[in-house]
Amino acid sequence: MMMRKKLCYTALATMVVLPSFLSPSAHAASEGNVTSKDEVVYATLTASGELDHIYVVNTLEVKSAGEILDYGKYTDVKNLTDLSDINQEGDSLQLDVPEGKFYYQGNMDEETELPWNVSVTYLLDGKKVDPAKLAGVNGDVQIDIDVAKNEKGETVFYDNYLLQVSLLLANTYENIDAPDGMIANAGKNKQITFTVMPGEEKRLTVGANVEDFEFQGVEIAAVPSTLPIDTSEMDSMTDDMGELSDAIAELNDGVADLEEGTAELTKGTVSMADGSKKYKSGINEIAGSSSGLTNGSVSIKDALNEITQSLASQNSETDLSSLTELPEGLTLIAKGLTETVKGVAQLQKNYSQAYQILDGAIIQIPANEITQEQIKALYESGADAKVIDSLVTSHEAAQKVKGTYAEVKEAFAAVEPGLTQVSQSVTEMANQLTELSKELSASLEETDMSGLSELQAGLSTLAKSYEDFHSGLVTYANGVGELSTSYNKIHSGIVELSGGTGELEDGVSELHDGTEELHEETQNLPEQMQEEINEMIKEYDKSDFEPVSFTSSKNEKTSSVQFVIKTESIEEDEKETKTAAPEKEKGFWELFLNLFK
Repeated sequence: MMMRKKLCYTALATMVVLPSFLSPSAHAASEGNVTSKDEVVYATLTASGELDHIYVVNTLEVKSAGEILDYGKYTDVKNLTDLSDINQEGDSLQLDVPEGKFYYQGNMDEETELPWNVSVTYLLDGKKVDPAKLAGVNGDVQIDIDVAKNEKGETVFYDNYLLQVSLLLANTYENIDAPDGMIANAGKNKQITFTVMPGEEKRLTVGANVEDFEFQGVEIAAVPSTLPIDTSEMDSMTDDMGELSDAIAELNDGVADLEEGTAELTKGTVSMADGSKKYKSGINEIAGSSSGLTNGSVSIKDALNEITQSLASQNSETDLSSLTELPEGLTLIAKGLTETVKGVAQLQKNYSQAYQILDGAIIQIPANEITQEQIKALYESGADAKVIDSLVTSHEAAQKVKGTYAEVKEAFAAVEPGLTQVSQSVTEMANQLTELSKELSASLEETDMSGLSELQAGLSTLAKSYEDFHSGLVTYANGVGELSTSYNKIHSGIVELSGGTGELEDGVSELHDGTEELHEETQNLPEQMQEEINEMIKEYDKSDFEPVSFTSSKNEKTSSVQFVIKTESIEEDEKETKTAAPEKEKGFWELFLNLFK
């Protein structure tokens, strides 16, 4: 209202100062020429958003003075430039305009509709409140502003105009929350600004904790969205999307190789588990027979000691029949050791094959580590998060298998040489027992009782040597027992590894299905992105929009139309401390002179 008064007074002062404006008859007979027209539509709304009043300030750019016609469905009009009359007949206005800019105001009739419906809702502590009851309250206040298309209004403005919605909040507002809004300082106050794109319906929300609530209202400025969109950087963006598409294709190829490698790994670990099972059975069998072997060796050792002691007593009645059984016992032990050597050889062969398959399969697992930055970039690419989760999990599992194998590889590699050493040692013991059995058998055939002392010396030597052999045999038996116990744990780990690689194969296969699908969906990503960009430009670039008049379709040469919409403020009523004296009506010259005070 103040702005309209100032414009009116300024125009009045100009008319007084310039004498030509006091003589409109000087150009009344001629026809004026208007080159352009600007319209600023002012709309006042209630605090809830209902339309109250609309008026339009028209600015005419007059090239040559004279009479012109303008149009609008006005209830009344007001000249803001000079004192000349504006003749109104229906929606037609006859104006006598001077050269330069000519301003006049027209109040629109009640049937005029804005292009937008605005609804403002107020909540206090979570409950909807009549805005008339909000002034002066304390608490958590939420203001919801709904902007939607008015089906009764002009669609051309709704489709082409951008809205800037702003709220000025005093310093009594704290903990301001405005999703999608921009908060800026405006002196001691806060300015909240939202943007609503052309053709868009939107709900805007502002929340805050308020003391002594007052609100200056919602202000909406609507202007054509005529800023062209700069597409100079689009090519680089589509190039980046092309690189991303190529990277996804390479990723899919890598996952395919990983799937093939994990299949070979699973095959190798399954074969290794089978060989390990045979090895475990063999070593357990050897460990089980070791006790019988050592018990037999104890019997032989005791028999040798007993014979030696008997001969040492020089008792001619000594029964040497048990001595003839000694070679046979040694031969049986030698045969048992020979069978053990065969079992160890077969075990060594199976283990060697399984170990080679496992080693070859694990070597095929890629050793390159995917960094956290690469994983983050993959998530940000827009790919399916579930597929990426599966990829990361499978990659980590594969690297864990590879790392675990690297730690135990030395133990696996040491098994085969150990088996070779065991086989050689057992073979040597078997050969020694066989040779000892033959020599003892020959000695008994050639020995008579007269050579008992020589026999005694030989058996004594044999008994002593057999003590050493028996100690070695016990050590061997203990070692086989420990190897059997330890290998049971190794075998459990191999079985678990086999199961884990099976799950890994299933996971990588599922991952490959996902990356294949991702590749198919993104192989045309640059073209898809370009289509989206074109659609966005088509939707928001209104640079080819030609302004039309809001007041009447009959108006030509309209260069711009802008809207300024404001809801009424919510304030506490000021208490009058004294009755104001009636203001004396001022005359024309008093009003004029006040302009210069």
